[in-house]
Amino acid sequence: MAETVTNWAGNIAYTAKELHRPHTLDALRALVAGSSRVRALGSGHSFNEIADAGEDGVLLSLDALPPRIDVDTAARTVRVGGGVRYAELARQVHRHGLALPNMASLPHISVAGSVATGTHGSGVTNGSLASVVREVEMVTATGDQEWMGRDDARFGGVVTSLGALGVITALILDLEPAYEVEQRVFTELPLDVLDTETFEAVMSAAYSVSLFTDWRAPGFRQVWVKRRTDRPLPDFPWAAPATEKMHPVPGMPAVNCTEQFGVPGPWHERLPHFRAEFTPSSGAELQSEYLLPRHFAVDVLHALDGIREAVAPVLQTCEVRTVAADDQWLSPSYGRDTVAVHFTWIEDTRAVLPVVRRVEEALAPFEARPHWGKVFTTPPARLRARYPRLDDFRGLARSLDPAGTFANAFVRDVLGG
Repeated sequence: MAETVTNWAGNIAYTAKELHRPHTLDALRALVAGSSRVRALGSGHSFNEIADAGEDGVLLSLDALPPRIDVDTAARTVRVGGGVRYAELARQVHRHGLALPNMASLPHISVAGSVATGTHGSGVTNGSLASVVREVEMVTATGDQEWMGRDDARFGGVVTSLGALGVITALILDLEPAYEVEQRVFTELPLDVLDTETFEAVMSAAYSVSLFTDWRAPGFRQVWVKRRTDRPLPDFPWAAPATEKMHPVPGMPAVNCTEQFGVPGPWHERLPHFRAEFTPSSGAELQSEYLLPRHFAVDVLHALDGIREAVAPVLQTCEVRTVAADDQWLSPSYGRDTVAVHFTWIEDTRAVLPVVRRVEEALAPFEARPHWGKVFTTPPARLRARYPRLDDFRGLARSLDPAGTFANAFVRDVLGG
């Protein structure tokens, strides 16, 4: 590559020597078939080496392919190209009077990359973004196209697949009728009021709920409550309503955040925390996230409170969300209702990594699974032990990619064997 290519945050410089942006599917297929090592880059919102192809490999971007979005209003589905981002998809789907059931906090990320890494939004009944995928089209190592749907026994491995099976060129997603959402922010929720019953009540108070803290004191500085307007208005007695518009990072201007104070709006303009027409930050941050069984939630929060003096100096904000169980073999929410604890760190790898290790030590008793695209130091052997269908995924990878065309160092560490 003539210039260094980095991820969005700039903490990873990819070592692959070539970056290709094919303009047609045929060109993409030929490139894959003629390469010994390939990784699809997505939108670059991963914070580790998951997307790198290595010095002997080829990086592949899909952003030059036609941004195909085909909505089937009768079937309530959409076929979306592998390079499309959620903001573009959501606007087009909404024009047809339809909606996705959930979105991540950031609408600027690619659909294919998000579902491949187990990315999610929030809500006790809302699964990860992968849970609405009904079919996958991918280019395999031979350059052939293959479609797999939910009726295929292999489907549990092909959506959240870490890019290890092929290049996702299209997905078919389930949709539902469009709906509106209103968002309210509350402040100062004390940690000591959150026993298991109260935590469940707080997180179930609306369609999507997020807790934010900087761990400089026990408890949560902000609670973001997103209600579908076709559902009852929740009572929220645990914290006071905000009197000004808020940003999840204390001290940051809230102009880039989605509308608050209970103003109704289309689903795609409220479910993310940040507005699609603005870039929420410059990427001057690192991120980690851990997904744990939801019944451990209160114990997890107290464990983190116990190390907040180490965490707070390198933290911008910490978000706590819930995710319903799904059935993707490598999903961090596989087989269990989940509490997700997300850390947005300062942009200082040397300062952050020791704290990440402290967090992982504190969470070790709770079967934590790190988000595949974030910063973590969990040993591969421990990771592998937390995925009961890992052997099934290994077999699927050997079947679809026997030469390891899509298996970079990150994937080989994860899969082992």
